[in-house]
Amino acid sequence: MKKLALAALLLAGLAAPVLADPVEGTWQTKPDDNGNFGYIQIVPCGAKYCGTLIKSFGPDGKVLDSPNTGKRIVWDMVAQGNGAYGDGKIWSPDRDKTYSSKMQLTGNKLAVSGCVLGGLICRNGGNWTRVK
Repeated sequence: MKKLALAALLLAGLAAPVLADPVEGTWQTKPDDNGNFGYIQIVPCGAKYCGTLIKSFGPDGKVLDSPNTGKRIVWDMVAQGNGAYGDGKIWSPDRDKTYSSKMQLTGNKLAVSGCVLGGLICRNGGNWTRVK
């Protein structure tokens, strides 16, 4: 009986990575208005998804000591099926604006976009690329 319980625990541990949502992981943003870019780590936040800036880079590709590293960039994203995520927010540090956002996952590309002021001003956040 103990062997059966141990086997079940091992299988459950092996199944967890398979069940991870495809959006989970580290994503490289496109360069912002200043030419800086970052790595965003997307993880589950309850039933939704959130992302934190874990590393910042300057236009030259060198690591940048940014006060935004460690800050939440993405939150409240809801998986909607077929690689679509919506009903979330994305904060853009270069403009210090929070956008009502959506994301579309296609392979190792994550297209992000969002709007402020009830949809009057929208911004295409471009394609983020999965960091291997």
